[in-house]
Amino acid sequence: MQPRDIAAYLFLAIAWGFSFLVVLKVVHAFGWVGAVSLRAFIAGGTLAILAALLGRSLRLRPLLKPLLVVGATTVAGQLIGLSYATPRIGTAMAAIFVATIPLFSMIIGRVWGLEKISPQGLVGLLLGLLGMVMLVGFPAQAVTEDFIHGCLASLFGCVCAAFGSNYASLHLRGQDPWTVTGGAFLAGGLLTLPLLLIVPVPTLPQASDWLYLALSGSVMSATTYVLYFGLVARIGATRAISVEFVVTLVAVLVGALFLGETLSLLQAAGGLVILLGCLLVLGLLPGRKRRLPS
Repeated sequence: MQPRDIAAYLFLAIAWGFSFLVVLKVVHAFGWVGAVSLRAFIAGGTLAILAALLGRSLRLRPLLKPLLVVGATTVAGQLIGLSYATPRIGTAMAAIFVATIPLFSMIIGRVWGLEKISPQGLVGLLLGLLGMVMLVGFPAQAVTEDFIHGCLASLFGCVCAAFGSNYASLHLRGQDPWTVTGGAFLAGGLLTLPLLLIVPVPTLPQASDWLYLALSGSVMSATTYVLYFGLVARIGATRAISVEFVVTLVAVLVGALFLGETLSLLQAAGGLVILLGCLLVLGLLPGRKRRLPS
C-alpha cells in the first residue's frame, strides 16, 4: 500500500476503535435513539456541506429508493444495534460482534447469488458461529436480561450492516460514494427520528455531550466513510474491509484501558476464533489467494 493508504487505514482503525467509547457517552446523554438519529443527521449534513464547498453535486432523487433501503439497514439498523448494545455488553464484546459482519455478508451474498461459498469460506463461517457461541455463552459478567438483549441487538445490527452492504453492491454499484454515503445517513436519520417519541432524550445534554455527538457524526461517520470508500477504490474491498479486525483490537484495548472491561478466557478465545473465521471468509490468511468479492 502507498503511504496515504496506510495512513487512511490506520486512521480508520483508530477512529472506529475509539468510536465505541464515544458511543457510550453519546447514548448516556441522548439515549440510544437520539444517538442514532442525531448522529446520522450530523453525518449527512457534514457531507452535504463539504460537497457544496468542494463543488460536488449530491444527486439523491434518482437514487431515492435504494438510499432509503441502505439508510434503513447499514445506517439505522447497524447504529441502533451498536448504540443499544454497547452500554449493555461493553465495548469489547460489541466490537467483536462487529467483526462478524463479513460472515453475515457472505451468507447473504450467497443467498442472493452475488458470490459463492468456497470450502475455505464454509470453514470460516462455521468457526465464526463457534466463536459467537463462546463469546455469548461464557461471559465474564452475569447473564442478565439486559446482557441477552444487548447480544441480540448486536447481532441485529451486524445482519443489517451485511444486508445493506450487499444491497448497495447490487443496486448502487458505480455511484458516487459521496452521494451514497450522504444520502444513506440522511435517510437513516429521517427513518429513526419518529422513534424519539417513544425513546426521548433522557436529560438536557451538556456542551461536552454535543461535542461528542458532533465528533461521532462528522468525524467517526462522515469523514471515515469517505476515506473508507476511497480506500476500497485504491486497494480493493477485501483488503479494505480487513480494517474491521484492527478496529476490534483497538476497541478491546480501549475497553480494557479506559473502562476497566474484562473478558473471560473463553470469550477472548471466542473472539480469536471469530477473527480466524473472518480471515478465512475473506481469503486473507498468508499463503492463500485473496478472493475479491463480486
